[in-house]
Amino acid sequence: MTKTYAPANPEPQNDRRRFVAGAATLLSAGSLGACAVAPTADTRRRFEFALIGDMPYNRAQESEYDRVMQELNARDLAFVTHVGDFQFDPRPYERNPASSRPPGDDATYDYVLGTFNASKNPLVMTPGDNDWADLVELKTRKLDPLDRLAKVRSLFYPKGSSLGQRRMAVTSQADVDPAHAAFRENLSWSIDGVDFVTLHIIGSNDNMGRGPALETEQQQRKVANLSWLKRAFAQARERKSLGFVIIIHANIGFENLWPASYHGRYYRPLSGVKTPKPEPTVYDDYIRALGAEMEVFETPTLLLHGDTHLFRIDKPLFSARTQRPFENFTRVETFGWPDTHWVSIEVDPTQPQVFTVRPRMVPGNSPNRRAA
Repeated sequence: MTKTYAPANPEPQNDRRRFVAGAATLLSAGSLGACAVAPTADTRRRFEFALIGDMPYNRAQESEYDRVMQELNARDLAFVTHVGDFQFDPRPYERNPASSRPPGDDATYDYVLGTFNASKNPLVMTPGDNDWADLVELKTRKLDPLDRLAKVRSLFYPKGSSLGQRRMAVTSQADVDPAHAAFRENLSWSIDGVDFVTLHIIGSNDNMGRGPALETEQQQRKVANLSWLKRAFAQARERKSLGFVIIIHANIGFENLWPASYHGRYYRPLSGVKTPKPEPTVYDDYIRALGAEMEVFETPTLLLHGDTHLFRIDKPLFSARTQRPFENFTRVETFGWPDTHWVSIEVDPTQPQVFTVRPRMVPGNSPNRRAA
């Protein structure tokens, strides 16, 4: 029988698990956000979860990915989240087919699913473009991306549950939103007063520009995503959440909507590069939706993603009213190929800033460490 880590409704668990605040203080350098709502620290426990993504791409990275999973299995984590791109991009694969498992093959999906279910901690994944959409780029064989999307949904999203050896209860958009019943991959769950939500937003221009069928898919998915996001914010406000975490795949390009002065400072250090004039993107609706919600949302909020494979922690979302970044909104991008590491996120309700983010470097995966 599968052991459940935390119910979708956190209140029964809060009654069972009480956290008594100790004297330990989180490192201020890693603490994020600002909180205007006083947390009920005596009824919430401290916990840690892990962020990974954009791995394993090729056979060389598989052994490094295995080391990451071993590290995660050695820790008592609330859950692990993989932010998509669990297989190689078909374009470099076709230049060297011996380098990786064939993207889109049933056997490749089975391999990845096996590694997820071998996780000793609950594991939740949101899809990336490599996992289904980019398969339209295959030249040597033809795969239907929409068929592969259906495969991903059927394999990686059991009803009401995460993946992993120890399962966690989750709520799917498919089960509570009849208008978007196809989107079983959009999930939400709560742990001790902190709410989590996943949205199926992918790289490669979110699948636009690839023909009518795929553009229709993108438009329908965007409507579902925006509906799910609005619902998640509303629930977090109603519950007076201590923290809120949004999990997606794509780097949605916050910088494109930055005020001109901040945009100029961003590019100033790049020698010989003239500050570009931002143009509209397919992701702008998401950024504006996030901004509108954050104007009236004081809870510490994280947005976690992968896609561009550059570890970063920053404050990239700006208020339309003040033209200044929201102090309580923090973006974290995880490591990705060829850098195979993970990110620890600690949740401490006794701290007003709630979240502490730490990069975890896996020693055996560092190319810069000399062999003994």
